[in-house]
Amino acid sequence: MEIVIIGSGNVAAILGRKFKAAGHGILQIVSRNASAASALAYEWDTESANYMSLINRKADIYIIAVSDNAIANIIESLRLPDKVVAHTAGSVNKDILKEVTSHYGVFYPLQSLRKETDHLPDIPFFYEGSDDRASKTLETLALSVSPGFVAKADSEKRTRLHVVAVIVNNFANHLYALAEDYCNKEGLDFHQLIPLIEETSLRLKTTSPSQTMTGPATRNDEETIQKHLALLGRYPKLQQLYKMMTDSIRSK
Repeated sequence: MEIVIIGSGNVAAILGRKFKAAGHGILQIVSRNASAASALAYEWDTESANYMSLINRKADIYIIAVSDNAIANIIESLRLPDKVVAHTAGSVNKDILKEVTSHYGVFYPLQSLRKETDHLPDIPFFYEGSDDRASKTLETLALSVSPGFVAKADSEKRTRLHVVAVIVNNFANHLYALAEDYCNKEGLDFHQLIPLIEETSLRLKTTSPSQTMTGPATRNDEETIQKHLALLGRYPKLQQLYKMMTDSIRSK
């Protein structure tokens, strides 16, 4: 397919690389961030534009990869009749694009994406189209870059997915950040915990997390729990989280 990407941030960069790796052509990068757009255009040997009025109108599909609250501004004057146009936001209804074209939809990558990464991550894609043409185009594009990780999902389902994605990604990462801060203050090396983190994550591929839980809360080891809480006395936020998580594990 010939693709125009609107946006030049993390999602746009990773999707563009996935598209190129799958053999698709990127006709143009459109972004108000001229330097970022130029850098991606140079990387992919294509052209960039800084104004929607200069958009290339010969593409098969247009992917709007910008932040949720920027979509409305991007599409305010965008009109691409008879073209397939999709945004990548998990929590934004597809109908926000109904004035742009009659063939619109959502192309939602359920992954934490950073343009600085040195590898292309596996990405589950969830798509939804306004009609058969949009749905088939989006499904075909998703399967070409992520075979085995593609499903159809309406707005309600995508919103629920987004909620749980925040829990398993952002909340878990926040706990890592608190643990790193604790290690730094206590003279410990956070990197010595990486093998434990990796092993726990690896188990999720074959076993339910509820079946792999270990630790003092699972064993009802009250003596160890109280010792840990005492050690965390200088870190009230971490102590509160420890107690809350312990209580939650015990209540299962």
